[in-house]
Amino acid sequence: MSDDIILKTQDGNVTVLSMNYRPYNLVGPNLNRPLLAAMREAVEQGSRAIVLRSALRHFSAGADLNLFSARIDSQGKAVMSPLETLRGLETLPVPIVASVHGVCLGGGFELALASDYIVAAASAKIGSVEATLGLHPLMGGIQRQVQRAGMARAKEMSMLARRYDAATLERWGLINLVVPDEQLDDATMSIARELANGPTLAHAATKQLASIAANEGVDAADEAMLELQKPIWASADLKAGLASFRANGPGLAQFEGR
Repeated sequence: MSDDIILKTQDGNVTVLSMNYRPYNLVGPNLNRPLLAAMREAVEQGSRAIVLRSALRHFSAGADLNLFSARIDSQGKAVMSPLETLRGLETLPVPIVASVHGVCLGGGFELALASDYIVAAASAKIGSVEATLGLHPLMGGIQRQVQRAGMARAKEMSMLARRYDAATLERWGLINLVVPDEQLDDATMSIARELANGPTLAHAATKQLASIAANEGVDAADEAMLELQKPIWASADLKAGLASFRANGPGLAQFEGR
């Protein structure tokens, strides 16, 4: 992992990963590979939640256009599977909170959509702008927009290629929370700490079940549910949660993530 592309800090059991791929965090293998490596390393080191943010003026201005020229020359073959990146985020067994400021366009928006919770600054401008290049979202953004906002909005975003304000996308269900710019870092960390202090194994199962339901349907999720819940029944967190409830009532359990 290149230390200057992904900056890592630790806040208790939350790992903060700041993209620092100058000038605009352009999405492609040079950013995606170290980002995935940093996330997996954070999990291996015991992190219970990850914040994905930018150390630069913008979250991400989109994809590296040089990659498109290379794919034209290679008749569409990708240097790195576009699904490898999004699925890498979606299958990570801890929650990911995306903290969005500045512009978040194209592939950058797709990275945010693969996170579990998106907090955006009020001034952020967000959109799928690939149609201005003769393309459409290449990493799975269309189908993830359909999941969150429905077919009509997904086609609108990808076909019109507009930049939307954060409040509009919050209303459509594409992002979770919009806050004043000066509150972005505090709001992000508050959500991340809350997730990190929760029952980590249960959160991992929730991510898996949500993905199965979205991609394969409710019946498939029902079929997978009992197997995915097995680690929860054996977890120390469940024992702690039940004991705390009996002794102190709801909402006071302290989980260790195991």
